Amino acid sequence: MNAIASNSLPGRATRIYFSASSLLDKLQPVLLLGFRLYVARVFLMSGLTKIHDWSITLALFTDEYHVPVLPPSIAAFMGTATELTMPVLLALGLATRFGAFVLFFFNIIAVVSYAALPDVAVKDHILRGMMILVILLCGPGRISLDYWLERRWGRPAIA
Repeated sequence: MNAIASNSLPGRATRIYFSASSLLDKLQPVLLLGFRLYVARVFLMSGLTKIHDWSITLALFTDEYHVPVLPPSIAAFMGTATELTMPVLLALGLATRFGAFVLFFFNIIAVVSYAALPDVAVKDHILRGMMILVILLCGPGRISLDYWLERRWGRPAIA
């Protein structure tokens, strides 16, 4: 009876569907790498712009970006340090979920801190936030140092 069912139209359609799904699953690491590299580039370029002229960066944090609680000079330093370090982790796929977690909240703070942000820029932040959230929830994928390290040393047992 199974042979008859597998030769039926629903049986063939099911096999085709699962074959296509299997193929798409193999592309997931490439998608995650693409998300990591895209997000890393955006934040790294922003950090490099900030260190290019520190006086302008301090002026921006004093006059335009109003980070809650922090003085402008500390906010500028912490923001720039985040934009220069976390993208490296993301790009390499090293401590990826930590880097994604930091950048996810950094992205939110960036939107909250700059009231004059145009709608198109808010949409860009939402897109990046969603990409970061995918990385945070799904992990870095197989094309990452995290994956290599986990395979080499194994995942520690959770108590």
